[in-house]
Amino acid sequence: MTEPNTSNGISATNSVSQRTVEEVEIPVPWGIVAAKWWGSRVKQPALALHGWQDNAGSFDRLCPLLSPEIPILAIDLPGHGKSSHYPKGMHYFIFWDGITLIRRIVKYYGWTNITLIGHSLGGALSFMYAASFPDEVDRFVSIDIAGPTVRDAHKTAASTGDCIDKFLHYETLPESKMPCYGYDEMIELVLAAYDGSVDYDSVEILMRRGMALAPAHFSKDGYHFARDLRLKVALLGMFSMEQVLSYAERIRCKVLNIRANPGMNFDNPHVYESVLDVLRKNASKVVYYEIPGTHHIHLVAPDKISKHIDEFLMEK
Repeated sequence: MTEPNTSNGISATNSVSQRTVEEVEIPVPWGIVAAKWWGSRVKQPALALHGWQDNAGSFDRLCPLLSPEIPILAIDLPGHGKSSHYPKGMHYFIFWDGITLIRRIVKYYGWTNITLIGHSLGGALSFMYAASFPDEVDRFVSIDIAGPTVRDAHKTAASTGDCIDKFLHYETLPESKMPCYGYDEMIELVLAAYDGSVDYDSVEILMRRGMALAPAHFSKDGYHFARDLRLKVALLGMFSMEQVLSYAERIRCKVLNIRANPGMNFDNPHVYESVLDVLRKNASKVVYYEIPGTHHIHLVAPDKISKHIDEFLMEK
């Protein structure tokens, strides 16, 4: 059985770049936001935001392929990876909470002319932040999403009651009921859950931050998921088509959108192109690539997209 690598200070190397990566913690009112800072601590980094129920490890394969001139701060969103969970009683509204979180981080470091890199949920959050603060974002990269997901309204209505009951159940679930697994069992379980979007090695990378040894007081052996169970019911507060397009109209910065093919299966696939059409009318620049790969192309096959991201971020 192979044990996960949980070391904090590592050096990432490959044929393109060599840089150090350091674990950092950003204070927030409910605890900390954990992150990995790739490269120089002197220059302002691009802020990298992962997808729903992933973590900062999502960028572990991409960051070493980018120019060492581009430092990157990849965070664990609240309730994910090593970041603090929200207090009991507080619901996750992930497509809205993230805008405030980015703002907290920007103000904490005193950044200007922000650069954002986002996959899936992280791409939607980058989109929302760029629309909310259009004069403060220089550029953003969105991987396999155009803007916040537009979910079928009938599905939302039908699932609301169940989501609320599950939220209350997860909130009061005793630790004795927390499932624990052997390492190999955990990896296989996650691999199956991603349904072909990631490979075995990618799951091992994600689980370095996504799983933890069961503490002694659990009275159980093995590993448990580090993420907050309440994230499973964090998809309330979704957007309408009108809302998404209204936010798209406000974006003025440079945009790089990389769409994987087949990529993610959306409830309303036509929204993607509609958002891009609006962005092309208002943003200072829109660069679009459609590249063969799964939804997690940045993790499974980062070499397919790293050159495009590098060129976009390095452009003056």
